Amino acid sequence: MSVRITCINKDAGDHHDPHEAISHLGWINEDNGNAGKSTRADMVQYLEGGNSAYTKDSYGNMAYLVVCVSRAGNKYVKTVADGKETDNLLSLPEC
Repeated sequence: MSVRITCINKDAGDHHDPHEAISHLGWINEDNGNAGKSTRADMVQYLEGGNSAYTKDSYGNMAYLVVCVSRAGNKYVKTVADGKETDNLLSLPEC
């Protein structure tokens, strides 16, 4: 199953700070219309379970989420488009 990420929340609320962790991700399943909001940990588990998630810009370009591990050993998600890391998540609105 695949979902489109539509919004994010950050731990301390500074949405555009790239050094602050995303705490929640809002999503919609474009196939069936189901929508929800998941914690970062839940989204990591969802992706590691073989599912996919992506962002989509106004032109329809998609960037898929991947799971990464920080130097401190914490798992987080980021986007990759055409093999390049991007900051698509930070450009999404607050949930």
